[in-house]
Amino acid sequence: MHANTAVMKKFILDLEVTGNIRLNDRCTLLKLTSGTSLLPEMMPGQFAEIRIDNSQTTYLRRPISINYIDRQRNEIWFLIQIAGNGTKSLAQSKQGELINAILPLGTGFSMPPSTSDKLLLIGGGVGTAPMLFLGEQLRKTGSNPTFLLGAKSKKELLQLDNFRTYGNVYITTEDGSCGEKGYVTQHPILHKIRFDRIYACGPRP
Repeated sequence: MHANTAVMKKFILDLEVTGNIRLNDRCTLLKLTSGTSLLPEMMPGQFAEIRIDNSQTTYLRRPISINYIDRQRNEIWFLIQIAGNGTKSLAQSKQGELINAILPLGTGFSMPPSTSDKLLLIGGGVGTAPMLFLGEQLRKTGSNPTFLLGAKSKKELLQLDNFRTYGNVYITTEDGSCGEKGYVTQHPILHKIRFDRIYACGPRP
C-alpha cells in the first residue's frame, strides 16, 4: 500500500465477466477476471475507464470505482449503478463476455501513519463502492476501521455483510427504514468517537 500512484503502470485489458449479481433495482455487482494473467497492482480509491461495446448511443468510456480486488480468484469487482444507456448496458453483461478497461487510474487513498489511529470510512449511496477495498486493505495492514454507510432506504444499502467482515458498521437511511434516520453527517457516532482520520466518498450533502 505504499506504491506511488504517480508512477503506477496503466493497463488496457480485456476482462472476462465471471459474475453479475443484481443487488437492487438500480445496482449490480460486476465481477471480472484477467484470466491466467494476474491483475495489476491497484490501490483503494482508484478507478477504471470501461468501454461500452453494446450500446449504440454510448461513445465514451465510463469511469467506475474499483470496489474490491479478490486476489485468490484474480477478480476485480465494480458496483454499477444504472444511470443511463451506458451503465444499463454494463449491468446487462453476461458471464463469459469480455469488457475492455483502462486501469488503474486516479490517485488512491493515503494510508494512515499508524495502525492505532481511529479510522472512519464514510460512504453514501454508490459512493460506498471504494470503501470496501479500502477497508480490506486497512484491516490487512493492522488497522481496525469503522464504517458509516448511508442510503435513501434499506433496499439501497449495499454489501453490508462484506463490510462487516472488516470492521464495525453504522448505518443511516433517509427514510429511517434501517439504522439512524437522516444523513451520514447526522449520525451520533460522529460525536461519540474522536476519529484521527476520516475517508469519505459519495454525493454532496
